Amino acid sequence: MNGVEGGAVRHHPDTTEEWGSPVSVMIVLALPVNLVAISVLAYAIYYRRHRRADLMFAFVALNVGVFAISALMFNRQVELAMAFGLFAVLSIIRLRSDEISQREVGYYFVSLALGLVNGIGAGAPLASIPLTLLLLATMFVADHPRLAVGVERRTLVLDTVHGTDEELRADLRRRLNCRVLRATVSHVDYVRETMTVDVRYRHLAPLTAATPERAGGVTAPTVTR
Repeated sequence: MNGVEGGAVRHHPDTTEEWGSPVSVMIVLALPVNLVAISVLAYAIYYRRHRRADLMFAFVALNVGVFAISALMFNRQVELAMAFGLFAVLSIIRLRSDEISQREVGYYFVSLALGLVNGIGAGAPLASIPLTLLLLATMFVADHPRLAVGVERRTLVLDTVHGTDEELRADLRRRLNCRVLRATVSHVDYVRETMTVDVRYRHLAPLTAATPERAGGVTAPTVTR
């Protein structure tokens, strides 16, 4: 009974709160799209290139959690301003890790964005699916090994203090057998005569039959990729 004449209160069914409503159906259809997207990002792109299972799990858990929250917000017809507020709150969360790089931070934000796009955008699949593909394609290309082939980054502690940038670069070339692209001194200890250097370099051809005299008396350390 929708209502009673004579001032009685009319009751209108709210289909957005029922899981059999069209809104809920759209969320159910968006769920497999989100799961496929985060699987491609976390496993096919990230894990197969960087081999960190702990962060792969973190990306999946973050994405599914954000999707669930945003889908609930969409089902309850929450205002768009609150959705942006959720994104702002989640964006300040940091992944706690001793060895997390800016690359992992990028994957973190894309995992978050995929959950929001597929959760809040469940009612507009013609927009959410292309955006999902765009995010995946961007990460696949931007983190492709061929874009920075041969370029590596290391933080080294040298047992000497160089006075000029030329001396530092020459020492790094001898130690690493590389072409130094950038070298930044982050710390100098004049008491222990050591300096910490953040170096980005590209490997040269391997040395053949190198002797201490040819290498300047410096043995190149083993660098683990």
